[in-house]
Amino acid sequence: MRRPVARRLQAAVATLALAAATGVVLTSAPAASAATGSATGYATQNGGTTGGAGGQTVRATTGTQIHAALCGRASSSTPIVIEVEGTINHGNTTKVSGSSCNTAAGVIEIKQVSNVTIVGVGSGAVFDQLGIHLREARNIIIQNVTVRNVKKSGSPTSNGGDAIGMETNVRNVWVDHTTLEASGGESEGYDGLFDMKDNTQYVTLSYSILRNSGRGGLVGSSETELSNGFITYHHNLYENIDSRAPLLRGGIAHMYNNHYVRLNESGINSRAGARAKVENNYFKNSKDVLGTFYTDAAGYWQASGNTLDNVTWSSPGSTTNPAGPEMKSTTTVAIPYTYRADAASCVPDVVSRTAGAGKGNRVSDGNCSPQTPAPGPTDPTPGPTDPTPGPTPPTGTNLSIGAGSDGSSKAAGTSYGDLRDGSMTTYWSPAGATGSASIKWASATAVSSVHIREAAGATGNVKAWRLLNGDTGAVLASGNGAGPIAFPRTSLRKITFEITSSSGTPRIAEFETYAG
Repeated sequence: MRRPVARRLQAAVATLALAAATGVVLTSAPAASAATGSATGYATQNGGTTGGAGGQTVRATTGTQIHAALCGRASSSTPIVIEVEGTINHGNTTKVSGSSCNTAAGVIEIKQVSNVTIVGVGSGAVFDQLGIHLREARNIIIQNVTVRNVKKSGSPTSNGGDAIGMETNVRNVWVDHTTLEASGGESEGYDGLFDMKDNTQYVTLSYSILRNSGRGGLVGSSETELSNGFITYHHNLYENIDSRAPLLRGGIAHMYNNHYVRLNESGINSRAGARAKVENNYFKNSKDVLGTFYTDAAGYWQASGNTLDNVTWSSPGSTTNPAGPEMKSTTTVAIPYTYRADAASCVPDVVSRTAGAGKGNRVSDGNCSPQTPAPGPTDPTPGPTDPTPGPTPPTGTNLSIGAGSDGSSKAAGTSYGDLRDGSMTTYWSPAGATGSASIKWASATAVSSVHIREAAGATGNVKAWRLLNGDTGAVLASGNGAGPIAFPRTSLRKITFEITSSSGTPRIAEFETYAG
C-alpha cells in the first residue's frame, strides 16, 4: 500500500524540480479551468470537452515553460490548466523531456497527451511565428490566444506552416476566442490557419478570427483521407482568405453564424462525400462561397438562412460546382446537439463584438446580444479583464509630433500623418471597420502611455482595441473605447494601435504618445 504513495511523492518532487529549472509558476492549490464558458458544438459530443478542469493551474510566459508544465505532470492525462501571458516565439521555445510529454523545439507540441487547457491571460498571449500542434491528443481547450505568421518555408518555420494543426487520432478539441492570422499565401511561405487530418474528430472552432491567409483550413489531407469529421464552426470571422474556409473532405461539418468577408477564390469547399450544414451565415464581397471546387469528387450541403451581400459565382464545369446563385441544398444534415443561432442579419455586428482574442471571451445569447459568460462554479477567478484607462490624459511632451507613422489601411481622404499633426480637425480612418495605425521613431524611444483621441462626431466608435509593441508584436494593453492608455514603460521604435471592433466608422484624430 505504500508504493502508490511513494510514486506520488516522487512525481511531486520531480514536478517541483522541473518547475524550478524552467521558471514555471505553479499555484499553491489545485484549481479548475481558467477558461470561461463551456464547449459548444461537436466538442460537446463523444463525452464532451473540459480540458484541464479540476487540475493544477500553471502560469507560463515562454514556450519552454508550456512544455515544462506538460512534462511536470504525474502522467500524460493528469488535468492541467496552462495560463499563458506574453509573446511565445522560437527564441523561448525549446524541447523539454519527461514521461508525461513528447515535445520539440520551435513548436508548441500537444502530443500524446490529454486533459489540457491553454488560455491567454493578463495582457495577452501571442504565439509569434510559432504554431500549436496537436497529435494523438484528447480533451484539449485552447482559448483567448493569438497565433500569427507561422511558416512552412522561409525562416523561421514551424508546424508545417499551420497556425493550429491537428493530426493522428485527435479527439474532442475546443478552440475558442482565438485570432489566427498570416501575412500571405503559400508563395509567401504560409499554409493553413486551422487544419485537421488523419482521424481528427469532435472539434469546435468558435468566436475566432481567421484572416490574411491563402488558406483558411482543411479537414482531410487528400480525397482518400476521409477519417475526419464532426466539426463545428460558429461565430467566426473569415477575412481576406483566398480559399479553404474550410475545405472539407468527407465527414460532417456544421457552419452557423460565421461572417465571411473577402473570400477571394472560394469559401466552404465540400468535397469527396463531405456533408456540410451551412446556416445563418453572412457572406460579403466574396466569390464562390459554397460548393465543390477544384475536383470532380462531389461533396454536399444543406443551406438555409444565409445572407449573400455582393457575392459572385463561377459557371459550373467539370471541376467546379458552385452552390449559387440559388444556394440550393443537395443533402440534409441532422445536428445532435442543442444550439441557438442568431439571425444572419445581425451576424456582422455580433461577430465584430465577440470574435477573436482579447474580447473578454464574450458570446452571443442567441438573440443577437453579446454577453460575458460566467466562469464555472469552481473556477478560481474570472477570465482576463480589459485594463481601465487612467482617469486623466497623460501630460508632458507628445512624442508623436515629429515622428513617423504608417498602418494597415486608410480610408479615402484620410492620412496616417493626421495622427501626429496636433490637429483635432484632421483624422485617420481604416479602410474598413477594423485596422491599425502606428507611430514610429528612428531610434528606440521610451513610452509609458498614449492618448487615442477620436475626431468630433465619432466619439465612441472605437470599441475593442489592442496596443502593440511594433518591434516585437507584444501586447502592451487591450481594452474597449478610445482614450488614455497606461502601460509599463517600454523602449521601442514603433507602437501600434489596433482596432479590432467598432461601431460606425472609426476616426482617430490624434495618436499621442508620452514618456511619463
